[in-house]
Amino acid sequence: MFYNLLYPLADVFSPFNLFRYLTFRSIGAFLTALVLSFLIGGVLIRWLRSKQQQGQPIRDDGPASHLMTKKGTPTMGGLLILITLAVATLLWADLSNRYVWIVLGVTLIFGAIGLWDDFLKVTKRNSKGVPGKVKLALSIVVAGIAAYLVAQLSPTPLRYMLALPFLKDVLLPLGVVGFVAFGGLVMVGASNAVNLTDGLDGLAIGPVIMASAVFGLIAYVVGNTILTNYLFLHHVPRSGELAVLLAALIGAGLGFLWFNAPPAMVFMGDTGSLAIGGALGAVAVVTKHEIVLAIVGGLFVLETVSVIVQVLSYKWTGRRVFRMAPLHHHFEQKGWAEPTIVFRFWIIAAILAMAGLATLKLR
Repeated sequence: MFYNLLYPLADVFSPFNLFRYLTFRSIGAFLTALVLSFLIGGVLIRWLRSKQQQGQPIRDDGPASHLMTKKGTPTMGGLLILITLAVATLLWADLSNRYVWIVLGVTLIFGAIGLWDDFLKVTKRNSKGVPGKVKLALSIVVAGIAAYLVAQLSPTPLRYMLALPFLKDVLLPLGVVGFVAFGGLVMVGASNAVNLTDGLDGLAIGPVIMASAVFGLIAYVVGNTILTNYLFLHHVPRSGELAVLLAALIGAGLGFLWFNAPPAMVFMGDTGSLAIGGALGAVAVVTKHEIVLAIVGGLFVLETVSVIVQVLSYKWTGRRVFRMAPLHHHFEQKGWAEPTIVFRFWIIAAILAMAGLATLKLR
């Protein structure tokens, strides 16, 4: 909004020229989301606690320690992320940029699906919520539409194409159906992977902040002709504006982490995890870095794979590979303290984020 209102005035009053720069507006979005989180976080948490007398229902089949340490903690804290992210993006991004609306739309709709799920969990007092097939179907429809819209906005040479990391000029043609299916899979997969990781205080939001920083840089680079030519990347015009949205997500994430750090005052719930995972997936599709997302978000991939392996192993052999899935619960059962797991997983996430960032240069 600032960009659209003040950009025309830059020729009259030169300081307004700052609003033309992505870097300045990204910093503005980051600070806006962060400060707004501090301002409304406490009020929102108290309101959620007043509406959720018993807090988020704790899984009966989860770690026994959770029944005591996490009982009574309110959920739907993802609302704090969504509100601050949306406000900061609307204030600082170029609202004529359609990529911004697509990614923001995916984020908010996935968040609405998660909010519905959290609401049912709290009101029905069980950990099931919305049936899994219903959530998945809704997510697939939204992601498929978003992937199709992204394809229509992409440059003709990149439309319906899959770019491969480490290779300069290789593009795999997927066709309309293939690209929509693959793009939708990336968004839904990222959304659910973050959701599976969100099982300990601060565990999911830390790696999300790291991944957002990496993809904010990727979006900035991919949207810049000079940098894409230098790094031999595929140029996606106007995709750089997503750096503003991701900067807002970093600020919102840090603000949420202030309240979610152990012991958590609030859980993000599906409201937050589905939304921010979907946002990362959507940005990856826009920037043609879908495969790189699997590297940058490698921790989320590991958590998801651990669940798949556990289910398949038990179904086929009757034996469990891990003491409990997802993977972070396995280490809990081995006696690791919760902060130890969180910090070590953050270290792994940071290493993978740097590895994903290196793909920009290794070609």
